[in-house]
Amino acid sequence: MANPWRGEVELVIDGEPRALRLTLGALAELEARLKAESLMDMIARFETGGFRVADLIALLTAGLNGGGWRISEAELLARRIEGGPLAAAQAAAQLLKITFTVPGEDEAA
Repeated sequence: MANPWRGEVELVIDGEPRALRLTLGALAELEARLKAESLMDMIARFETGGFRVADLIALLTAGLNGGGWRISEAELLARRIEGGPLAAAQAAAQLLKITFTVPGEDEAA
């Protein structure tokens, strides 16, 4: 089970729950893969809706690798994500939010 206090999000792949986490290494991997100018540029791409499905797959792959499951984008594409594209997009959005939100920040607003 994913631990949100560690910045983890759960996604069920081929019937098995997997933890996604954007560690510094995973973020560096994602930034390079997306050829982003900076971390802020990469985040803006997702926040403004200017991302493609390939970007989503790259984000999920980086999160899975950061969560401890080494998998390539090609391998992920061959797997079944429970809930389909909507669940994948929701997990990606939650992953970005949990990674870049200070714990307790939501309660203060």
